[in-house]
Amino acid sequence: MPKPKIAVMYFPGNNCEEETKDRCIDSGMDANIVRWNSKEELSRYHGFVIPGGFSYEDRVRSGVIAAKEKIMDKIREEAKSGKPLLGICNGAQILVETGLIPGLKNKVEMALAPNINPFISGYYCDWVYIKSINKKTNAFNYYYEKNEIIQVPVAHGEGRFTTKDKTLIKQLEKNNQIVFQYCDKDGKVIEKYPVNPNGAIKNIAAISNKEGNIMAIMPHPERASFNWQLPEAAKNSNKTNAIRIFESMSKYIEEKIA
Repeated sequence: MPKPKIAVMYFPGNNCEEETKDRCIDSGMDANIVRWNSKEELSRYHGFVIPGGFSYEDRVRSGVIAAKEKIMDKIREEAKSGKPLLGICNGAQILVETGLIPGLKNKVEMALAPNINPFISGYYCDWVYIKSINKKTNAFNYYYEKNEIIQVPVAHGEGRFTTKDKTLIKQLEKNNQIVFQYCDKDGKVIEKYPVNPNGAIKNIAAISNKEGNIMAIMPHPERASFNWQLPEAAKNSNKTNAIRIFESMSKYIEEKIA
């Protein structure tokens, strides 16, 4: 079959679009960077990624302006057909602001609020560990074992998944929508800094929609996909397990979309 075609969406102020495009290509897909004001027909793509950065300077709150752009209506329609949609960092904030995550109701149900950190106010950047909560429940964890640990960086000021609706969290757990949780290097979930770098409820690092084709993740897998990117690993070109998020996306498209 032809390689899956991925649109890496670009809004003013995003960054990481080139690295994200490269990780899609490294995972066996074709990828193009598509601007927010593009007239290109999105139906030609098999999937979409919204990368990190600071769209519209994070004015008002992170991701909210990009979430109102008309192109997001088109992406929403494409995702309704089952096509995978991945939001990384600022992309995750955009997906939460559109209501596509958690996607249980046709409205915004959660927030990615300012970090709660005892030492640093605002933007926080460091290496963390996350673990896969379940095995093969969505388009982005095909190649992960349950409780598999991944080392990735976080780099955000508003990354705290939160909600006042306690029943919503129970629904997310019941539906297996919590995909990755912050943990220590041994996989233990500790709800305090530095293991939980931003105070996210239930140590949530990533959430999918109920259908499993959309995921919002705050850490950056595209920055930790090869050993040479990691802080202490052997500096070689071997892939790490962080790239499996993109490889899983490719496999999902092969099985479900293309």
